[in-house]
Amino acid sequence: MAASDDDQLQALWWMLLLLVLLQGGCANGKPLVPCLFVFGDSSFDNGNNNNLLTEAKSNYPPYGIDFPLGPTGRFSNGRNSMDFIAQFLGFDHYIPPFANAKGPEILQGVNYASGAAGIRDETGQHQGDRISMNRQLKNHQTTVSEINQRLGNDISTTVYLNKCLYFVSIGQNDYLNNYFLPEFYPTSRLYTQLQYPLLLIQQLSQQLMSLYNYGAKKFVVVGPIALASTPFEHVSCGLIGSPCLDNIYNAVELFNDLLKSLVDQLNNNVNLEFSTFIFINTSGLLMSSSSARGSMVTDFSCCEMWPTGLAPAVQCKPFGKSCSTRSEYMFWDGVHPTEAANLAYAEGAYNAYSPSHAYPFNISHLAQL
Repeated sequence: MAASDDDQLQALWWMLLLLVLLQGGCANGKPLVPCLFVFGDSSFDNGNNNNLLTEAKSNYPPYGIDFPLGPTGRFSNGRNSMDFIAQFLGFDHYIPPFANAKGPEILQGVNYASGAAGIRDETGQHQGDRISMNRQLKNHQTTVSEINQRLGNDISTTVYLNKCLYFVSIGQNDYLNNYFLPEFYPTSRLYTQLQYPLLLIQQLSQQLMSLYNYGAKKFVVVGPIALASTPFEHVSCGLIGSPCLDNIYNAVELFNDLLKSLVDQLNNNVNLEFSTFIFINTSGLLMSSSSARGSMVTDFSCCEMWPTGLAPAVQCKPFGKSCSTRSEYMFWDGVHPTEAANLAYAEGAYNAYSPSHAYPFNISHLAQL
């Protein structure tokens, strides 16, 4: 079916925007930073789960329907937000997943993100294998050792890594695939909604310190998506505004607020010399991006869902149908954004002017420090 004139104009507008951002993202053909390391969950995963024994994978159609290489393990119809951010920074290639990264390419960064992963080690275990944040840190330690062998000594490696950007987007599954699944996990019985995010923040702080000790200095800490706004939770809870949705919103928003406070604490920590942390408010950016684009569809997924016997589906049905107007939808499946939403979000995070979206400043500014 042929695209409408509005669809063609919209696609052209976003293509022009991307070209402008790419031209401004690098100088003399070189990226603004020498390397980019990515930690997190399915929002950033680009293939690390493909060969794991897990239900949390997306290396099948209709995932990747708009990606040049087809399905790759990205939880979207096309590129994810880290693909765009890497391009904005001036990289001429996608940052490789740890599962495939090898040789000199690791000098420009590695993506460790894994679908269903969380801050807590047990998060997501009901879906099968996944690479928790602690395991991702161990994988990064392996990468740092390989970089050290290539550069020849510890000092050269540390100086090099100090200039890189480190993205951390983790914590969403500690709610979606842990706290809000009492049939699988005891956390909601062990901790109140006030205690649980404090526990998560404490553990995440320690994980960030591990990264710092490996040489990281420039951190982008990414907040979780507003789970209460996703198609998955709409189906799980029923009508919008129900006590169920309000409960989910309040719980995740408390964690989001504590993340921002953690960034302040770390930036004020005199023991973390020459380090800088910024916070990206994913929920706020996605919603503002939807409004800026003329209100994208937010309460329905674009792909046909894969129902299970235990809960509403999160992922697309293998080889299932998908909507034809994908640029008009915010969510590709039950919780993951479409390529159009990922582009709008990435552009917002990269160039954000409001501290309510990027705090205390945006990614572009951090990259140039």
